Amino acid sequence: MFTRVQARIPRSLGAKLVAILTGIALVGAASVTLLLALVITPSFDRLEAQAIEGHVERTRAALSEYASKVEASVRDYGDWNESYDYMGAPNRAFEEDSFATSAMVNLGVNGMAYVRPDGGVVIARWLDIETGRDRPEMRAQMLAAIGRIDVARALAKDNSASFYARLGDRIAAIGIARVRRTDGSGAPRGTVVMARLISSEQLSTLLQLRADIDVAHRLDAPRIVSGERDIAVAVPVLGEGGRPVASATFTVPRDLSALGRNMLKLAAIGTTALLLLVMAVLSLMIVRLVLRPLHRVERHMGVVRSSGNLVPLTEAPRRDEIGSLVGSFNAMLSQLKDLREKVEAQSFKLGQSESAVAVMHNVRNALNPISTILSQGLGEAPAADRALTDRALAELADEVIPVARRQKLAAFIAAVLTREAEARQERKEQLGIGRDALHNVLEIIGCQQEQAHERPPLDTCDATDLVARNATIARYSGANSIAFHFPSKPHWVLANRVLLSQVIGNLFSNAAEAIVATGRDSGSIAVTIRERADKVEIRIRDDGEGFDPAAAPQLFQRGFSTREHKSGGLGLHWCANSMVAMGGSLTLLSEGKGQGACAVLELAHSDVMREDVAA
Repeated sequence: MFTRVQARIPRSLGAKLVAILTGIALVGAASVTLLLALVITPSFDRLEAQAIEGHVERTRAALSEYASKVEASVRDYGDWNESYDYMGAPNRAFEEDSFATSAMVNLGVNGMAYVRPDGGVVIARWLDIETGRDRPEMRAQMLAAIGRIDVARALAKDNSASFYARLGDRIAAIGIARVRRTDGSGAPRGTVVMARLISSEQLSTLLQLRADIDVAHRLDAPRIVSGERDIAVAVPVLGEGGRPVASATFTVPRDLSALGRNMLKLAAIGTTALLLLVMAVLSLMIVRLVLRPLHRVERHMGVVRSSGNLVPLTEAPRRDEIGSLVGSFNAMLSQLKDLREKVEAQSFKLGQSESAVAVMHNVRNALNPISTILSQGLGEAPAADRALTDRALAELADEVIPVARRQKLAAFIAAVLTREAEARQERKEQLGIGRDALHNVLEIIGCQQEQAHERPPLDTCDATDLVARNATIARYSGANSIAFHFPSKPHWVLANRVLLSQVIGNLFSNAAEAIVATGRDSGSIAVTIRERADKVEIRIRDDGEGFDPAAAPQLFQRGFSTREHKSGGLGLHWCANSMVAMGGSLTLLSEGKGQGACAVLELAHSDVMREDVAA
């Protein structure tokens, strides 16, 4: 059974990838459809619920605003001196003016009445605003509604109030206000009541959708009934005391739910189609961009294998195209080992040759100061002319020379002797520096003899002292004036003292040559030493000619030099190898031509000195 199942598994990489992509496409289509169903449908349902809630709140706001306009009109009549005087002494002139048809049309009310505190009606009128005719039957219904109003409860919180009331089979917005003076003073002399009918057409205009006033059904709370395509909404119309007197009903189409369902269908169909298309395209691209190149690489590996120029690759055994490549790589492994042994043998011989050349290079650099000191000593003029000195001594021995003349001669002889002493002292110092430089040469040669076939021994060295010694010698490496700046605090590193001194001397010599190349008569070399973690970093920065940053990787190549007139290029190559041999590193940095250069040496910190400092 296992054998039959194994036989059904495709061995070709292309067949495997097509099978995997087919499975991924099917699973992806199902997953995306489920995800869209879980995201899109609830989201649109929530949007629909929010939209219905917005319709309910907008209906409440429209009803409240409609009643508030009636309340604003009745409040103007309530807080009015003429109304207050009329309730104290009713007169026909006020009635003809305030209850005129034009006045009620301007107020936008159908009915208006003045009522005494005992409930008696002083005057009342109902007007059909559209036709301008009085409607006695509606006036009677308004008075009946006024009789049912609990004035004390309605005006308990304010001087005016508004609500809705039933007038037969119709609904009107009622506004009621106490009659007071314009400034609000005086004991109320009754109330003024105004009414304005609200019809289904008016409500539809307010809501901007088809709505109806349902007088037969009174609801205590909004009612929402969802259908297949529409949602029926009923909002209570509140009367005096917050009791419902009717319902405002309207129907909202379920556009959002339909849109959500349509989007889900389109997304599912589109996603499935896209995945199938991607699968087909990927299958084609795998054949063209993966399988065929693999075959070409396999053929190419057979050609490259004969040259041995290939890195071996380890891979688990496979029976597809990648497995074939692994076999080709493994076949070249033995050849690579042979090539590596040959290269190591050649590198050893080359290293011996380079080491000898590097020693001569370092000896030449170390002898330069001696040559400079000798040249300066040979070319230096005597402190005073010998014949002039002898004549002065002869005159000084003659006793007939006047005293003033003898004093001048004595002062001259003293000055000559002082200058001769200073010259001897200066020559002594220069000879001391030459002796140190010669000692450095002997150390280079001796170190090369002792360590010709072994790794250089490492010991604790003071990097600051080596910098100071080589800076003193480097001042005499040429005719230019070079200012050195370096720290005075000791910094202990783990290195070979002789090799590190040679590396620093080489870098100083290169920095001095870079300063001379600028054409200036003077320059500066600054050395900074910084300790961090278990490393010590030495930075040697000069203001010389610098170099192109792109050429930085070539600076350490054997035979490479940044100056055309100079041949060799062994100094930096040897310095880099010496730093690696001491477990450190050497890096050269520059911002470009004319920007100077910086050599960065990194060595291990001496643990011995750390323990001594801690103790």
